[in-house]
Amino acid sequence: MNVVDSSGWIEYLQDTPRADLFAKAIEDRSALLVPTIALFEVHRVLSRKVPAEAVQACLNVMRLGRVLDMTDARAVAAADVAQRHRLAMGDAMMYSLAQEHQAIFWTQDVDYQGLPGVNYFAKP
Repeated sequence: MNVVDSSGWIEYLQDTPRADLFAKAIEDRSALLVPTIALFEVHRVLSRKVPAEAVQACLNVMRLGRVLDMTDARAVAAADVAQRHRLAMGDAMMYSLAQEHQAIFWTQDVDYQGLPGVNYFAKP
């Protein structure tokens, strides 16, 4: 299973030079888990850059994976992860969901560097 951080989604959806770093995880739809917080963050970023129709098309690509909702139990688990690893709320939610599903977490966010189950790609 794979969970891709919002920054990885943005690279992929905008077809940047770093898109290929995340393509393997994103294109394996049968193993792709998509936290709802990732939909929020991608929408927020892309809506500043591209037309609304393009944002919706991007979100529809994300929805090809299995979308994971935040439940009360998941919120508590994320709070524990946030405290243990000193992560912000959104970061902890996504990482916690990856941990729950024993998924690989794909990211370029330095806050996750060195955490178990993380494929981290340092930004140049």
